[in-house]
Formats: sequence, structure tokens, C-alpha cells
Amino acid sequence: MTRPYMPGYGISRSSDGLLPWSFAEERLVAAQRYWLSTVSPDGAPHTMPVWAVWLDQALWFSTGTRSRKARNLRERPACSVHPDGADVVVLNGTAELGADPAAALAAYRDKYAETPPDPLVRVRPTAVFALVEAEFTTSPTLWRF
Repeated sequence: MTRPYMPGYGISRSSDGLLPWSFAEERLVAAQRYWLSTVSPDGAPHTMPVWAVWLDQALWFSTGTRSRKARNLRERPACSVHPDGADVVVLNGTAELGADPAAALAAYRDKYAETPPDPLVRVRPTAVFALVEAEFTTSPTLWRF
């Protein structure tokens, strides 16, 4: 864990106030809706809400195989995901389409009381950024994977 590079924002250089990993993980587990950002082949951004579960150090969500999200991720698997909520947690990672392990399907059913209609996508984090707005200058924290 470290401070993210944020020039011009008055972010403390001290390690005081860095957030524990549990801060990010609790929000990744608890959220009901997540905002997924992908990039179209023409470079246009595409952001849509998805249901997801955090399991085994990855985020799992369902999407139709012909959806814009799936088409974008097949072309460019890099993506960002932000769970709804007052505190900021942004997961940057790499998506793997068609991942359907039984544990992720069970976790999805337990959380949403339904079976996902489409294959699951696993997003393995490459970096996670988090901050608490009320502690803007001391809380920004970055984890690299």
C-alpha cells in the first residue's frame, strides 16, 4: 500500500492516514451495484451498472455475451469498477470472460437471490484506489497487485 501520485491536490506524503486493505474489501463485498467502465474499439468510454460479488481476490459480475460490455472486454480486457457508496473505491483490473466457478455462482445467488442469467466475468485487480472524502488529504491509498 502506498500513496497515489496526485500532484496539485495537497495530498499528504506521510503514511499517516493510509487506509487498511479491509476498508476497500468491505466496500467491494457490501455493495449491491457496481459501475463498470470499459473502452469501445473506437476509444469511446462505456460505463454501466452491474451486480457483482467479491470472492477470492476478484470481482465477479454477469453480462450477456453480446452486450457492449462483453464486446468491449473481448477487445480490451482492461477495465475499472467502482462500487456504489459514499466512500471511494476504484478497482482497475483485467477481465476474463466466461469464468464460471461454482463458488462465484453460489456467492452471486446468495447475494442477489437469483442465478445469473449469463456467464460470469472475473476481474482480477491490478490496482485499487480508495479514499474517504472527509479525509481527502490524508486517506488516499493505492494498492498494486
